[in-house]
Parts: sequence; structure tokens; C-alpha cells
Amino acid sequence: MFTGIVQSTGQIASIAPRQGGVRLSVDTGPLAFEVREGDSVAVDGCCLTVVGASGARLEFDAIPETLRRTTLGQRAPGDPVNLELPLRPMDRLGGHFVQGHVDAVSEVVARRAQGDDVVMTFRLPPVLRGHIVEKGSVAVDGVSLTVASVEGGTFSVALIPHTLSVTTLGRRGPGDAVNLEGDVLAKYVAALVRSR
Repeated sequence: MFTGIVQSTGQIASIAPRQGGVRLSVDTGPLAFEVREGDSVAVDGCCLTVVGASGARLEFDAIPETLRRTTLGQRAPGDPVNLELPLRPMDRLGGHFVQGHVDAVSEVVARRAQGDDVVMTFRLPPVLRGHIVEKGSVAVDGVSLTVASVEGGTFSVALIPHTLSVTTLGRRGPGDAVNLEGDVLAKYVAALVRSR
């Protein structure tokens, strides 16, 4: 379980094929020294298990399902990624509950400046319709954000300068693919309503 408060950004160092998927090697900086093999790390909002560590570099195995359902299958060496360690019982919940289970890949459809802030609009995948609501929470590439508006087949968020500078969202623009995870509470409510 994560909170969507990105702790640092890293960079994909290499992507090597392996039987049944790929091995991602990520330069994570000092964050690497806080984890050991078997621990979970959210990489662009995707919960991955550390399978190897060497200095500031962590390795993760990604199976075909992960590559198909997330942007990790589209990434290349040199690409930046958002990183977050799992929530500990004594941590503050600064964002919202994020599982690291990506629901869909979307794309940026618009980006516009609003003073020092940026309003970013994303395509709303059908699987998340009804789960993303105005003033609700969404994780975009693992970043916990408040939904500013939902209109037709899109939704928008407002990004403050801090978020733009400490996450990869500051580098995202129209056409870029992003991972989306809807609010887990909305998923349970939707499932309960469907079951009645």
C-alpha cells in the first residue's frame, strides 16, 4: 500500500528480456539504501518487487501482464520514473490509499499554464468511468492528485509547482502515456452497487 506521495524520481538504466517478461534496472539514488530484496517499490505507480540491488540501482522483474497493462512496456533506458516506498503504519497519509495496481494506461490530451500552476487533462478510459469524480482522488504515474473536473471522456487535475518539479509530471505533455489508478474506495462502492 502506498500514498501517492512520490519520494524521488529515478531513471531506467536498462531493460533486459528474460523468459516470461523483462528485467528492469532502475537507478533510484539514495532510495535504494532503504530497501532490500523482496521489498515492494512503486515505479510510476506500479507495485514491483525488488529482485536485486547493487548500490543505488534496483532490479525488478515485470511479467507480460504488467507490461501490457502499464506504461512500463513502453519505457526505454534513460526514461525518468516516479518512485515511492510502501506506507508504514506510523507514516502520515498525505495523499490517498494507492495500491500500486494500475487500472489503465491513458494519455495527456492537453496541458495549459494557469499562473504558476499547470492544468493537465487526460483521456478517461472506459474502465474508470464512474470511479473518477470531481474532487475525488486519482493516481497518475503514482502521484496522488485531486480531480478538478470530469467532462465527457476526459478529466483534469491542477498541478502546483512543487509537484511539477519533484515528479515526472512536470515533463509530461500531450500524447504522453501515463498509468492511472482509480481510488480503491470508489472501486468497492461501485462493486457493491453492481452486486445489488
